[in-house]
Amino acid sequence: MKKTFYLFNPGVLERKDNTLKFTPCADDGDMPDVNAQSRYLPVEDISEFYVFGSLRANSALFNFLGQKDIAVHFFDYYENYTGSFMPRDGLLSGKMLLAQTANYQNQKKRMVIARKFIEGAAYNMVKNLQYYNRRGKDMEDIIGLMNKLAGQIAEAQTTEELMGVEGQIRQYYYKAFNLIINDFEMGNRTKQPPQNEVNALISFGNMVCYTICLRAIHQTQLNPTISYLHKPGERRYSLALDVSEIFKPILVDRVIFKVLNRKEIQEKHFDKKLNKCLLNTIGKKIFVKSIEDRLNETIKHRSLKRAVSYRHLVKLECYKLAKHLLSIEEYKPFKMYW
Repeated sequence: MKKTFYLFNPGVLERKDNTLKFTPCADDGDMPDVNAQSRYLPVEDISEFYVFGSLRANSALFNFLGQKDIAVHFFDYYENYTGSFMPRDGLLSGKMLLAQTANYQNQKKRMVIARKFIEGAAYNMVKNLQYYNRRGKDMEDIIGLMNKLAGQIAEAQTTEELMGVEGQIRQYYYKAFNLIINDFEMGNRTKQPPQNEVNALISFGNMVCYTICLRAIHQTQLNPTISYLHKPGERRYSLALDVSEIFKPILVDRVIFKVLNRKEIQEKHFDKKLNKCLLNTIGKKIFVKSIEDRLNETIKHRSLKRAVSYRHLVKLECYKLAKHLLSIEEYKPFKMYW
């Protein structure tokens, strides 16, 4: 099975015959460190790269990566996602593009899909709280309020109303974090920049989830720029934002609870400066390893009757959406059933 590689340190990535060679840079991040040990990576083993440090590369490398269907996702110093290099889309379909566009332009059809995304997201958030409620955390009141708000999803007539309902559900959901997490406080949800440790993990994890969904979309015939819940915009893959709503509670939030309550990530793994809180390099490595472990876990799929990894679940979600758009089968969002 192909793997995801994370590059945290500055370095040079280049093609070496039919492998990739990564050489760390010196402290100034400019020139290769002559004393550093280069790492050779067989392309057959690579699905994608996540780049968190400065990376030097040339067009020949990206041509090679494109031929081998290897994506590269870039993050800046402050952990903000800045963009992706995606291989040429070999699964383009005019029929699918027309179907996506038609479902977007028809307000009724668009709202059907948009409601499904929020329906799935709300259900999975409640499932997370129910899991901890069974383990002695008193979540009953919050769960009741969230379910009451979820009842308004079907009544929303515009995406703006729908996003408003989702925002209220998420406010209650985040309040429950303080009951779940032992040694850290959630506080208010803060972004760009996050103000505390929990918010730093949420922001970082949500960006990783977005790229996971983007990669899954790219492996289907769907166009990532045509979305239904989030408004399509220039220079962003808004369909990945739609799909990630369903999977953030499953892939990100559950990992956050685990790494904090098991003390895998502690105070020492964050940098606090200039009114922001960010994971340091060691903290990032721990967190992304936990996300990778989660992605590689398997569950018994109810329909397929076989074990399926969480990573593959995201791809299956895209296939289900594609079938809905082509009027083959009604789209039903993935909902945790354990």
